[in-house]
Amino acid sequence: MHAFFLPAGILVLVSSFVGCAVFSSESIRSSSSSEGKFFVGSDILPQGVAVGDVSSESALVWLRTDGPASVQIEWATVSQWERASKLSTVVAPVSRTAFITTTAETDYTLIIPLAGLSPATRFRYHVLVGSADKATRQRSASLAAKGEFTTLPDEKTSAPVMFAWSGDLGGHGRCRQGVGGYPIFDVIQRHNPDFFLFLGDTIYGDHVCPSPPNEPGADFKATTLQTYRVRHRYQRGAEALRRFLRTVPVYVIWDDHEVKNNFAGLFEEQMPAGRQAFREYWPIASPAEDPHRLYRRVRYGADLELFILDTRQYRSRNVEPDGPTKTMLGAAQLTWLLDGLHTSTATWKVIVTSVPLSIPKGGDATVPGNDGWAGGLDGTGFEHERQVIVDAILHDKIKNVVFIGGDVHWVQGNAYDPNQDGVIDFHEYIVGPLSAPPGRFAPTRQELHPTQLFNELGYHNFGLVRVTKNSFDVTVVDEAGNKRVAHVVPARQ
Repeated sequence: MHAFFLPAGILVLVSSFVGCAVFSSESIRSSSSSEGKFFVGSDILPQGVAVGDVSSESALVWLRTDGPASVQIEWATVSQWERASKLSTVVAPVSRTAFITTTAETDYTLIIPLAGLSPATRFRYHVLVGSADKATRQRSASLAAKGEFTTLPDEKTSAPVMFAWSGDLGGHGRCRQGVGGYPIFDVIQRHNPDFFLFLGDTIYGDHVCPSPPNEPGADFKATTLQTYRVRHRYQRGAEALRRFLRTVPVYVIWDDHEVKNNFAGLFEEQMPAGRQAFREYWPIASPAEDPHRLYRRVRYGADLELFILDTRQYRSRNVEPDGPTKTMLGAAQLTWLLDGLHTSTATWKVIVTSVPLSIPKGGDATVPGNDGWAGGLDGTGFEHERQVIVDAILHDKIKNVVFIGGDVHWVQGNAYDPNQDGVIDFHEYIVGPLSAPPGRFAPTRQELHPTQLFNELGYHNFGLVRVTKNSFDVTVVDEAGNKRVAHVVPARQ
């Protein structure tokens, strides 16, 4: 049995019958024959499916049914599925979850773990959906969706990886337009990334999407759990996004607009509702003892480790003067990050932060104070805590550190030499938006002694990274598929 917590904190037990199930080609044909009735994007799974937080041994499958239903996932390696489909009978190590019922408590969403997987292996899964009634669910279950994903290599295996990242989807009235909705996801998909890092503002719940020119359904500001859920469902109405999530694993973190502009979690009364809806609609692995935790590590073989930060849930008020007691990460997350950087054996240590290091992000009359790491003339910002991280990198002589971010709606690359010894100590790359107006340039703060590598705005975009043990290659691609800027960082030995 594997224990798993849904976003609302409901414990689900998932049975894994590994290596003991008899699987016949007849059962496969039976499942396949129902594909015409239930398929991704159909009424039974109107928001499609997604796979996220894939590791070397596990993955999460996300789905939502249109009302109460019973759901079962069955999975095996692609080679096992193909062998079973060719033979009349075969004993294969097929795994199946128990039937799990979707309920209104989590808006009929489910996040189902697949555990006990082998590293660097291609798996295929089937989503079976049947009646919510226990007496009839098994015989009524039909194949509603299927997909594939590849588990990550173990940390001893050196393997190249290519991933994409961006954020800021549907801001300031640039929401779903037409059936495709957000065609930039088709552009990303054409590059066949191993995974996608979604760096926040997955919705703009505090912005109105007027119709026309946008598709109807989001012409309001979300303030309650139910309205946040509607805004997440609205995003999944975009066919391009559903196609993308069906084929590309995701690692998702929030920024501010999943709740409210520039919010500080401990002081924002709408945060619990926005957080629950965010957790319901994205496959995010959290420890059972801390079901609200969003920050996490992802290890891809010997050469890449991601440290995905939560820059919202634990932060002090932006308006507070900067100093030793002001925090963006909270004490526990900061300790986790510093310990992780110190002990990581990966060639490349990538710190994923939704807000930039050195670009000042001033607030406004409703939420005063700088919202990013950089400080401002008013004495706000989070530079003291940022310096704690920088000092750890310098003290421990941690090599090959890269920060990647978004939020400001333009493209920028920086190389940093904070101790001014002539050696670059870390890099930062910022991209976005996926679909929002361009930001307004702000001069980069100089405290960390950055060298600006590139700086552009005016187009929707994403970053594409290829990582090997020898280099970290960054390319910025626009919504038309044009490569706009590129930079290569050789690994320091």
